[in-house]
Amino acid sequence: MPREAASVPLARRLLLGTMETAGVDPEISYDLSVALSEACANAVEHGGSDGTGGDYRVTAFIDGDTCRIEVTDSGPGFARRGAVRRESRTRNERRPASAPRPQHPHSPAPAHAEHGRGLFLIEALTDHVRYRDRPGRGGVVVSFDKILKWREDSLLRAS
Repeated sequence: MPREAASVPLARRLLLGTMETAGVDPEISYDLSVALSEACANAVEHGGSDGTGGDYRVTAFIDGDTCRIEVTDSGPGFARRGAVRRESRTRNERRPASAPRPQHPHSPAPAHAEHGRGLFLIEALTDHVRYRDRPGRGGVVVSFDKILKWREDSLLRAS
C-alpha cells in the first residue's frame, strides 16, 4: 500500500468486505478493521526512513477459526526510535504476580492527547499481538490474531 493517509480507509474497507463475504460475525470484523486501521496509520506516520513516500505491506489470512493480519513497514523500527522492544502478548495469558509487566514499544499517551493509543487499541481488540523489528532490513512488523465467530450463513465456517 502507498504510505499515504488515503490507504488506511482503503485497507479497512477491503478487510471488511472480505470478512462480510466470508461470513465473519460483524462485531469481530469491526474489531479487526479498527486494529488494522491503527496499524496502517502507524505505518503511514512512522514507516518510512525519511518520513515521505514509500510503501507498506498488509497481509491477512484466515486459518481455521483464526484471522492473522500483519502490517510491515520500512521505517526505523522500534529500537531506533528509542522504544523498548515488546514481546508477544496473548489476551488471556496469565503472568506470575512477581513477573514484570510487559513493556510497550511506546508509552501510553496522556489522556488529553490526540495520538498515541494505536498499539493499545490493537491489543484491546485482538487476541494475540506481536511487534518486531526487521533486523538488517529496517522496519517493523506488527501482527495480530483474532479468533473468529461466524454468521449462520457463512461460506468458510471451519467447524
